[in-house]
Amino acid sequence: MARIVVIGAGMGAMTAAARLAVAGHRVVVYERGETYGGALGRVERDGFSFDTGPGLLQLPAVYRDLFVKTGKEPLEKCVELSQVEPAVRHVFADGTTADLPNASRAGVGEALDAALGDGAGARWAAFMNRAREAWDRTRRPLLEEPLWADWKVFAEREPYPSVAQKRLLRRERRAVTLSEIAEFELGGDPRLRALLEHFALVDGLDPRTAPASAAVLPYMAQTFGTWSVGGGMRALARAVYERCLARRVEFVFGAAVTRIVAKDGRAAGVELADGSTAEADFVVAGVAPAALDGMLPGVEIQAADDAPAQSGLPSRLTVLLALSGGRPEGTPHRTVVHAADRADELDRLFGGGAAMAARPTVTVTRPGDPGSVPDDAHEAVTLTATVPAFRAAQDQASRDAFAARAEHLIDQAERAVPGLRERLLWHEVRTPADIAEATGAGGGSVPAPTLAAADGRLLHPSNSTRLQGLYAVGGWSHPGGGLPHAGMSGTLVAGLIVEGPEFRGSQ
Repeated sequence: MARIVVIGAGMGAMTAAARLAVAGHRVVVYERGETYGGALGRVERDGFSFDTGPGLLQLPAVYRDLFVKTGKEPLEKCVELSQVEPAVRHVFADGTTADLPNASRAGVGEALDAALGDGAGARWAAFMNRAREAWDRTRRPLLEEPLWADWKVFAEREPYPSVAQKRLLRRERRAVTLSEIAEFELGGDPRLRALLEHFALVDGLDPRTAPASAAVLPYMAQTFGTWSVGGGMRALARAVYERCLARRVEFVFGAAVTRIVAKDGRAAGVELADGSTAEADFVVAGVAPAALDGMLPGVEIQAADDAPAQSGLPSRLTVLLALSGGRPEGTPHRTVVHAADRADELDRLFGGGAAMAARPTVTVTRPGDPGSVPDDAHEAVTLTATVPAFRAAQDQASRDAFAARAEHLIDQAERAVPGLRERLLWHEVRTPADIAEATGAGGGSVPAPTLAAADGRLLHPSNSTRLQGLYAVGGWSHPGGGLPHAGMSGTLVAGLIVEGPEFRGSQ
């Protein structure tokens, strides 16, 4: 039985902890905060409850597998999962709306034809067929296996089979970015383009530079479905935490790790802020790269030929709205309100100035969970938008600026929630500075999922590190950001510790 220290109680870290405990190891989790769940936070006020992280679950199979492998109770016995229907409503810049059904390729095609005109569904279906090829080529090596030592093969090869565009007196061109897929393969309809590009935008990626392999993002969402959790996503975090406790994982909250102790060329434990130390045979770090570097001054844990850490990614601005009046019957759980000027939004967000458009793309989440409101005469609504990362040098001025920009989100959300201003009782704002404070990620940046091509800039460092016995878990390590990916990283780390370097992923 090995002694294992886990730094942080995020979802990837807890996934690893539960699997390692089932394998017979003694696992202790040290969390600098006072609770578990990482990004899956919860705000409660005046009888209203809000998720402050992801509002819906994709690829629930990741957590179903965790619960099957760590105990007799399946996931559905521990949390209430429901497919949301429709999966999403899109409100485009011209006022057109489209309700896309959940996990129904045929249904999505019909909905797009009805909303955008005949042929839109067929163009989207043809794109999704090509996206499936990219998914089939990358699913296992990029999501289910430890990062290959020769990871540069992913950097160099584009798995999306783009369609050649014949041009008079010019060479044929193929789409190499997500925006070019929209331009070359979706018929030029700005609404279809907005539909495709938003999958990159919500993950903090510029669709104009995101590789064509990002086609796997809409493929995953529309193929495997979108699920809500009774009691909010925080209930999922609680279920994983309780599964850890049932497997005798120990948690120590309010315990910041300041240093990873190295001895004889390997991780040997951690030192805490109070000066105490905890010895370990293995250390699993579920923290952002800058925080991990700070725990190992002078120790090289990533070599020059390792996959690089993602950097310079945007953050998110979240606005929590308490409304009078109940949630109307048939209200979609999630609505995407698209920017009035997509080009301007992307220029501002990803340009050198890193600013926010006056009318940005906003995701409006309106859960029907009775536990989110004091009674059925009220509604809890969450707004989120991709925004520039927090600039520490600006400190309070930057916080105030983001808080003021929350008004832009509310203005946009009125396109999805008629009479919003009249119903508004109060609102709270969560800025990138709050994310930075909670996660330790520089500027409150949010990691994107790992993707092939793009010269490897959208890969993540391996779960194994150059310091023997030290492993990285969570969104800043392979296979990247997102709730399902965090669970996958925990599975990979547990496999590497239990089975050793020869581990090649679950079969």
